Amino acid sequence: MDVKLKSISETKQTMYKILNATYQNGNLILERKLESIREGQTFKVVLLETDELNLRKQHFLQLVDKHSFPLSQDAPFNREQLHER
Repeated sequence: MDVKLKSISETKQTMYKILNATYQNGNLILERKLESIREGQTFKVVLLETDELNLRKQHFLQLVDKHSFPLSQDAPFNREQLHER
């Protein structure tokens, strides 16, 4: 009898969500409710302060500004040629 084993990644879906929450009286209050199918499940939570997130976003945007340059309106753009690189 042949038995095909599935890897964990095939049998269990991984959920990643980023939600805002407020800490009040020892509880994290989510900005919105999760789906009802999540009822009773246990989650691992990673805390990232909003200020830290804003600093990372600001740093990223500064890098984008630093490495950006203006293009003229008539600059050629060939998507296929770009994908060949």
